[in-house]
Amino acid sequence: MNEQRTPTFFVRDIPVYGDKILSPMAGFSDMPFRAICRSFGSAMSYTEFVSVESILFANPKAHKRLEYDPAERPVVFQIFGADVDLIVRAAEKIQAMHPDIIDLNMGCSARNVAGRGAGAGLLKNPRKIGEIIRALVKTLDVPVTGKIRLGWDGDSLNYLEVAKTLEDSGASAIAVHGRTKSQAYRGTANWDAIAEIKQAVGIPVIGNGDVKRVEDVARMKAHTGCDAVMIGRAAIGNPWIFAGKNIEAVTIAEKIALIRRHLRANIEFYGEHWGVILFRKHVVKYTKGMFGSAKMRAELMTCTTADEFVDVVARYEAAIAAIERDGNG
Repeated sequence: MNEQRTPTFFVRDIPVYGDKILSPMAGFSDMPFRAICRSFGSAMSYTEFVSVESILFANPKAHKRLEYDPAERPVVFQIFGADVDLIVRAAEKIQAMHPDIIDLNMGCSARNVAGRGAGAGLLKNPRKIGEIIRALVKTLDVPVTGKIRLGWDGDSLNYLEVAKTLEDSGASAIAVHGRTKSQAYRGTANWDAIAEIKQAVGIPVIGNGDVKRVEDVARMKAHTGCDAVMIGRAAIGNPWIFAGKNIEAVTIAEKIALIRRHLRANIEFYGEHWGVILFRKHVVKYTKGMFGSAKMRAELMTCTTADEFVDVVARYEAAIAAIERDGNG
């Protein structure tokens, strides 16, 4: 008999089971990493954000970023752009890939995105945000959501106006990073502002910012009343956080097993050459703080084949086993 579960919340008619969600992160939230986080308990999968222009011009890299494993559902395709018509056309095009939800990025603070009026650049124009969301809701069959920051800078904290505009325009959920565009990732996330948004709207609110440890999930939910918590940088190197485990509780054996698993998934997804190269940034995080791992990291950074990578990891594993054996002897 299948176990009956109660959804934690709904994004319109899409049930979400769980209150911890991997944040969309450029360069990290690809299918291999998302699938791993999902297996540990991440409740939804947001893709890396994709520009509407790359979608409309059929850029192969854009299509790759939107590939997903059905086991990841609910899957959220995140897009960014500044032109209303292009955003709607791109969203309509990718809806054919059957995502569960399409999300508009209004949080990216990178100059080449926000500086041209996309990402966090949209926060300067709530009226335009409303126009985009209304057009998307009218055109698409799937729910439309948005991810925002608190404003462009400390002098333009318009998060309540933006949140209410999203709800009034038909958005089905809001994810909120508790910092401004100008803060980027500096300073402390403003959880009070996330709480204000939760009190001001009737749609689900997902809180984001400064969730670094398992305990922070409950703290943010208690502080803000948010429906779920988004975890970004803290999940890189520690996807176990979605299973309720802080990094110091993860054993070396568990880390090595996941390094091998993640490497295999990367190679299957990207091919050997790019799979190995793109895995390097993950292995640096996985091995941080591991006993005697500095030499291994230095060797791994020069590996170009899977065999080389696996050999370095195996030698490290054997060395650790020998140390433990001698220490216990």
